[in-house]
Amino acid sequence: MMGWFRALLPREDRFFDLFAQHSRTVVSAAESLQALLAGGSDTEKHCRRIVELENEADNITREVLLAVRRSFITPFDRGDIKDLIMSMDDAIDMMHKAVKTIRLFEQTSFEPRMQEMGVTVVQAAKLVAEAIPLLSRIGTNASRLSTITEEVVRVEGRSDELHEQGLKDLFRRHGTGNPMAYIIGSEIYGELEKVVDRFEDVANEISGIVIENV
Repeated sequence: MMGWFRALLPREDRFFDLFAQHSRTVVSAAESLQALLAGGSDTEKHCRRIVELENEADNITREVLLAVRRSFITPFDRGDIKDLIMSMDDAIDMMHKAVKTIRLFEQTSFEPRMQEMGVTVVQAAKLVAEAIPLLSRIGTNASRLSTITEEVVRVEGRSDELHEQGLKDLFRRHGTGNPMAYIIGSEIYGELEKVVDRFEDVANEISGIVIENV
């Protein structure tokens, strides 16, 4: 009965605009991260761009959290809205953390497996960006949303494999002769893996929202 009553009331649909804006920002950051991992003379330019986009994403997150407090009716549970936007923000925050490590150790060239992980970051970001607008009609889009979240999980699994393979490659080449190279490389690998892990968290939040609202 209450669900029927809520369906008749006006909703704050600006949430979906903000979610979509945030997801586009994350995709842009993911693409900049992929370009960064290609190496070369533009490394610092890509680092700066990721930092700028992370700041933009933080501002959008604050808008969403403010809207949650101010809105009488929300499209779905307030806690779910908060958890979704925070999980999305965690993904770009982790990209920023990877940038800090790259800058700290003044890295301008990257392992092939790192570059492949950059591809998985972009894949995961684009899948999330596809899913977000579909949340405005959860019932109609439930099947596609479920498929997308499964695809994100597969991308995360591929990222895990690249992480493990990359660490093995690093150890074979640097484990005894150049331990600092191994330490720096393993740190970057670990942060790239965590970026994709955060996208899996987003997928899990979306799955939970679908389950609760279908």
